[in-house]
Amino acid sequence: MKELVKAGEVERVSDGDTQLIWAAQGQGDGLLGPGVRAWRYGSAVVVAAPGLSGRDRMAVKLREGGHIDDAAYAVRRALAEVGTSYRLFGEDRLVRAVTQRVPGMVGLHVFQWMETDSPAPPPADEDGERPAVTWLDSSAAQRSAALFDAHFPRSHAQPGRSGVLRWAGVLDEKEADDGAGAAPLAVAAEAWPATGCGLLAGVLTAPAARGRGLAAAVCGFVVNFLVERYGRAGLMVDADNEPALRTYRRLGMTGRLLSAAHVPAG
Repeated sequence: MKELVKAGEVERVSDGDTQLIWAAQGQGDGLLGPGVRAWRYGSAVVVAAPGLSGRDRMAVKLREGGHIDDAAYAVRRALAEVGTSYRLFGEDRLVRAVTQRVPGMVGLHVFQWMETDSPAPPPADEDGERPAVTWLDSSAAQRSAALFDAHFPRSHAQPGRSGVLRWAGVLDEKEADDGAGAAPLAVAAEAWPATGCGLLAGVLTAPAARGRGLAAAVCGFVVNFLVERYGRAGLMVDADNEPALRTYRRLGMTGRLLSAAHVPAG
């Protein structure tokens, strides 16, 4: 099994698979991100990234016409190198097949990886009042923590967490909290970006503000920034979250069904 030491090597053997490019966490110096390791075995490519989007993750890709046994062997070897704290993810059918071939590995859940390399289209209602979306300063971003505590505690992207670079949002300027500043109504973050793919994460709207198009406005704002800076924007979303999927599709994003699996501790 050949170890790959540069982000460009991963990109060349990935057949354009954005998940692998993102997992490689290249930051412009040509190298893999801190702690990231990658390998190629036959027709399979595996990238192990520690602390990526809140957990140790291992992306797997089988090149066109490849054999599933290559992927299973590469995953087994990679887990032996980095340990079983890594959660495998990749194309749904591939991960299901690998899970059957890796001792002790069990499937976890399916989700959508969505992405675009184009700016988000403008809202359909051009004459309507558009929400005012801005990048939040640190104080305003921290005020959104209460939203996550109450309504999205399992989000990997939250204010103050490592790898979450900046927050965009719509603020309720009419309801400032006792002089402490306006409360966020909807937020989204740029988090864990890599050369070739920025990640949209931490999308959340206050329940009382839903149905006003705020999430779409904030996400479109961040998507446009990511596409301009990295050439592509990606995100992960639960496969059964149809309202979110509709929002991201309206932004021009297309999705693929992925699966996650792991070897339980102990």
